[in-house]
Amino acid sequence: MLIKTYGSTLIGVNAITITVEVNVDQGVSFFLVGLPDSAVKESQQRIDSALKQIGYRLPGKKIVINMAPADIRKEGSAYDLTIAAGILAASGQMKSNNIDKYIIMGELSLDGSLQPIKGALPIAIQAREDGFKGFILPKQNAREAAIVNNLEVYGAVSIKEVIDFFDGNGTIEREILDTRKEFYYNLNAYEFDFEDVKGQENIKRALEIAAAGGHNVIFIGPPGAGKTMLAKRMPSILPPLSLLEALETTKIHSVAGKLKRNDSLISVRPFRSPHHTISDAGLVGGGSYPQPGEISLAQNGVLFLDELPEFKRTVLEVMRQPMEDRVVTISRAKLSVEYPANFMLIAAMNPCPCGYYNHPDKDCVCGPGVVQKYLNKISGPLLDRIDIHVEVVPVPFSEMDSDVKGEKSSIVRERVIKARNIQTERFADDSKVHANAQMSSMQLQIYSKLNPEGKILLKNAMERLCLSARAYDRILKVARTIADLESSESIQNEHLAEAINYRSLDRENWGS
Repeated sequence: MLIKTYGSTLIGVNAITITVEVNVDQGVSFFLVGLPDSAVKESQQRIDSALKQIGYRLPGKKIVINMAPADIRKEGSAYDLTIAAGILAASGQMKSNNIDKYIIMGELSLDGSLQPIKGALPIAIQAREDGFKGFILPKQNAREAAIVNNLEVYGAVSIKEVIDFFDGNGTIEREILDTRKEFYYNLNAYEFDFEDVKGQENIKRALEIAAAGGHNVIFIGPPGAGKTMLAKRMPSILPPLSLLEALETTKIHSVAGKLKRNDSLISVRPFRSPHHTISDAGLVGGGSYPQPGEISLAQNGVLFLDELPEFKRTVLEVMRQPMEDRVVTISRAKLSVEYPANFMLIAAMNPCPCGYYNHPDKDCVCGPGVVQKYLNKISGPLLDRIDIHVEVVPVPFSEMDSDVKGEKSSIVRERVIKARNIQTERFADDSKVHANAQMSSMQLQIYSKLNPEGKILLKNAMERLCLSARAYDRILKVARTIADLESSESIQNEHLAEAINYRSLDRENWGS
């Protein structure tokens, strides 16, 4: 008897429906075809043991299983339940009346229980698009899949529950989730707040500008000055995620298997802080079977690279193109995968190996030329792509000991949202641009015009600081953001002067 069940495979952050054809006929053999990997081929042993534990069995006949389309590689153990359901239905051990109306996915344990899978959200989205009635999957992933409306989602604890479900005497309850309620519940649940930061008003100002325009930032200063502390508070002043952004971010984390059990929707902006020993593929994505990297996991959020010069140079250089294009393309011989990479970069570094160059109280013990050699670990092209450079100095004791709290993140966020709303109206006709940092050269000419005094000021800065053409664009974008924060239609000289001041690492004599 021939039965078709349906599963799904992931290509990038999207899913493709897989048809699992099971034919049970005369003979004694087991064939699994359709380009399965080793984990899929090993499903026979898991299925055999799981069925025996619940009083069922693999039929002692010829079993042929085809996974179509056959030219797409099938990976992982999530097809265990799909294949098992097909075998049971084809051998008459389970009713098959409605089995073709559901996507069925799950990894089997030897005792018949179900283990969680990756990519439940994109699979559910594709199931709805393909017109399936429902999605049966492990209980741990049910809330994640239930985000998708107009699709019946059933979370099962074991394969026995799935069998009972199709036989008509099951007790699996449909998972129902109020997506909007779930989204708004944790929208402002941030662990860190700007009010805890003593002093550092100039750094807070720089981060506010960065948040308002989506600009990249680099901190340079001695150890203990507060670089990491300030970076961790950046997500709390960014505008709240939209529902579309939340779904997009959740999809990526789902594909990477980074969602916690029983999690549903990611409603706060991600903050990723990889260690400096990370590999190229770990940062931008890749591997034999491509997976999203840290820059994709930071989608719509913040990527924080602490101790920037300690990262391998090759790792930092592969990040240059995604910073410009906001997408990562991973090409292999048989496939090409795209992962989104719309993130805000915050980097931090010491000014020298000992950490005390330019320190107001401590002397630098580094030898001649060591400071410049240390700074040269960061390439010019990468620094060019970072809009705001900030020198961080230690907080005086009088400010640390003060009982006066700083400005709350919620107050700063209101100003940021107001500036972002101005930009939303400005770029209403361009769906690819949402903030000033994403402006094209043509848009820059339209929206960042300078008065004659401003042109002279920028010309002098370009010549004295030996700035590149890309730095010229970055200064104008930052100046446009500063003007938006003050609700100014045009860029004033003071806005431009402040933007120029944020190019400290471009100074020819810095570190010499």
